[in-house]
Amino acid sequence: MSEPFRPLSSIAQFDPRSMPLEPEDAAVLPAVDPARLSPEALRTRLANPPAWSPELTGDRFRLRADPPRAAAVLVPIIAHDSGPTVLLTERTTHLYDHAGQIAFPGGRRDEGDRDDVATALREAHEEIGLDPGSVDVLAQLPTYLTGTGYLVTAVVGLVRPGQQLRLDSFEVAQAFEVPLAFLMDPRCHQRRRVVIGEIERTFYAMPYCVEGGREFFIWGATAAMLRNLYRMLSA
Repeated sequence: MSEPFRPLSSIAQFDPRSMPLEPEDAAVLPAVDPARLSPEALRTRLANPPAWSPELTGDRFRLRADPPRAAAVLVPIIAHDSGPTVLLTERTTHLYDHAGQIAFPGGRRDEGDRDDVATALREAHEEIGLDPGSVDVLAQLPTYLTGTGYLVTAVVGLVRPGQQLRLDSFEVAQAFEVPLAFLMDPRCHQRRRVVIGEIERTFYAMPYCVEGGREFFIWGATAAMLRNLYRMLSA
């Protein structure tokens, strides 16, 4: 049975999966050294990161003219003995923003949140039932402005394996894990081109296939923040 169609964009008649690939660069960047991806190495490096600059700071188009709204997401790195993974979610298809897309757990900052870390941990608990006490916060990435008008801070945290998740079925269709080594290897990063109105832009995508042939199409802001994490860890 073929997989049911899942919309991946709120822009009419735009499917990121069908956008043309940009030619590969002649010199592909190296993958992050696996030795840098162990929990101990991540703690050490992110506690005192080297000088680096984010490659991407925002989408090149805005769907709304409102002032940006503060938001935060959690980049949950699961510290498995067999190798770290990143926990991602697939959003349900009926949501107003980012329906059907692959995303980090997170959302808009509430008045009661003392900072971006509090927002990310609260949202992760509400969306997937992740216990904030299981997260060792390591770092924050530079803010990223999405086309939907969110100024997002990505909070990177190590998570003890074996956590029992409880998904909010209204927002989250499923949660899954992707090896960190896959996401930190530019050979797994695609650049695709799209024209929206008079704006031509490129975006990153990191299609990830699991057993059985199911593809999780990681793209947009989520892929951009992962690309920035790559730049931070490879600096």
